[in-house]
Amino acid sequence: MKTAIFLLLDNYADWEGAYLSSQLNQKDDWQIRTASTQKEVISMGGFRTTIDYLLAELPKPKTIDLLVLVGGKSWEIENQQLFDYISACLQNRVVVGAICDAVSYLAKNGLLNNVQHTGNALAFWKDFQGYHNSKDFIEKQAVKCENLITANGTAPLEFTQLVLEAVDVSSEEAEQFFNIYKLGFYAFSQKFGSPF
Repeated sequence: MKTAIFLLLDNYADWEGAYLSSQLNQKDDWQIRTASTQKEVISMGGFRTTIDYLLAELPKPKTIDLLVLVGGKSWEIENQQLFDYISACLQNRVVVGAICDAVSYLAKNGLLNNVQHTGNALAFWKDFQGYHNSKDFIEKQAVKCENLITANGTAPLEFTQLVLEAVDVSSEEAEQFFNIYKLGFYAFSQKFGSPF
């Protein structure tokens, strides 16, 4: 069984991880778990979420297959356990997906200095002392570089497609997911035929 950990801080952006979690959760070989700094968080949309793992309880990075950092309004956090876990996942070649302000957290903490990436806007990071890689900022909705996928906050579909491909969901299936939601059912059916 493959494991995806979705890291949800309080005031998380519920729409940014919903496409990805729902796609993976429908697969027989995946399990979805949540983690945070507190046992219960509330999303920006008002969903109250009971968390599976506090940071200290997280499984070792080598035992998980995917870490997803869902954006929101609490990523200005300073927490050594959080930093250490994300760093360990990146070093252990776990697929890590970060979207919106979670990408800003990575930038601020120096975790984007050796990879191509995107984010909400480079201008937001000009005061980040830990960020030294503007040459590798790519103005795209989502970017995959090695085991890291980054996306801006308007890109949950592009983010989901790249993460699915990174965890070995077929490119065809990931592209079909993207197209049906991007185009809508009727336009998708006209272009590609009915998915049912």
